Amino acid sequence: MKASSAWYQTLLQLHGGDADHPHRLVYDRLWSGETLVLQLHRWDAEEHPNLMGADRAPHGHGVLLWFELDDFDAAVERVRRLGARVIEEPHVNPAPQHREIWIEDLDGYVVVLASPDGEAS
Repeated sequence: MKASSAWYQTLLQLHGGDADHPHRLVYDRLWSGETLVLQLHRWDAEEHPNLMGADRAPHGHGVLLWFELDDFDAAVERVRRLGARVIEEPHVNPAPQHREIWIEDLDGYVVVLASPDGEAS
């Protein structure tokens, strides 16, 4: 949990909750200023029925996490610094006319970082 929280905080330039709170070992909320951007929860913790059986299927199967960022070029540099596995290098998606990079997070989930729509036109 700590590693995933730190990874997303670096990637998306977010901040987490109280670093010393014991609940942050299983759950964290990541913020941009006063705006909640992402909540993380550890598998098989606290007996939430939808988070049980982490080994029943590959992590991330069917899940894409999309984030629109104003600082796309800086985000790509953060991807490189984090050593994230790149699935698709930066490219222009012709439909929304924005740039995207597709990567994998520490747990195998696909993360797509995109510039604002129309930015690449």
